[in-house]
Amino acid sequence: MLIFRLPDSDIYHTLESSQEKLVSFVSFDTKTVLDFKGNIKEISIEEIENQNISPKSKSQLIEIAKETQESYALKISQAKDFIEKNELKKLVLSRRKLLMYLDIDSEKKLSLTKSFLKFCDSYPSAFCYLFEKNGEIWMGGFSEVLGKFDKRNNSFETMSVAGTLPLDENWTDKEIEEQKAVTEYIQSILRKFSSNLRVSSTKDLISGNIKHLKTDFSAEISPESLDKIISELHPTPAVCGFPKELCAQGIKSIEHFNREFYAGYIKVETEDYIYYFVNLRCASFFKNYAFLFVGGGITLKSDAQKEWEETELKSLAIQNNLIFE
Repeated sequence: MLIFRLPDSDIYHTLESSQEKLVSFVSFDTKTVLDFKGNIKEISIEEIENQNISPKSKSQLIEIAKETQESYALKISQAKDFIEKNELKKLVLSRRKLLMYLDIDSEKKLSLTKSFLKFCDSYPSAFCYLFEKNGEIWMGGFSEVLGKFDKRNNSFETMSVAGTLPLDENWTDKEIEEQKAVTEYIQSILRKFSSNLRVSSTKDLISGNIKHLKTDFSAEISPESLDKIISELHPTPAVCGFPKELCAQGIKSIEHFNREFYAGYIKVETEDYIYYFVNLRCASFFKNYAFLFVGGGITLKSDAQKEWEETELKSLAIQNNLIFE
């Protein structure tokens, strides 16, 4: 079962039976690809609410204890050591935040379909999804587009998104430098595939209770280049760091958990477009708990207290939209 909504749309979609693979979820390390077969069709809010989605118990005990601010601060210190040793601009660290439902409301049951609809209402400009497959349940959404290809005119669009602050705070050199690194990286890739690259000015991207810095790119490309461009763009410095191979090694040595679909991407193919959405504000759900996946870019200027607060703010994207009844 898969339900999704495209950005800036009030139409919900699901898949009806067919052998076409029009939607795929790709894990951060690209080793796992979850294909959903079927033709895309509209689904009503009433039909969504009538879906029965029940999280399963996990066969083994929860692998990790609750992440503490102190343990996360230690990881940030390790990340800064790795950055300095390898002369990097930044490394993106993530957290897998454990949310126990008993801590919220022990008397009521989580409604994933109503939570999904509330999440969509809270983030109208985001790609939002809810799926259940092979015993896994995931929900998420974000406004960052890894790629958008127009089949009609071969135009390709993408964006660089980096830096995070509460809405009422001003940008500092830390966030500006973080955004600049992502922008330069994407420019260097797209120039290899197109001679008419267009780059916008950098603007704020509002996402609920926080904001990011965003730069848009557009170019005409050959359809044969699309898969190669996506493979070079993913993972972007916004979810990994640069150079990505080295940063991926650092992430693995410091984080000590599998990101799974977090910071991977979702491919959706329609009649006119092929979309690639970065899977950032997301969570996996089980019977009595959920893992909320969040992260942030670490630089030598990073402050452990502020980085913790940033991840806590990001986790509210899912947590504040959960409905128990």
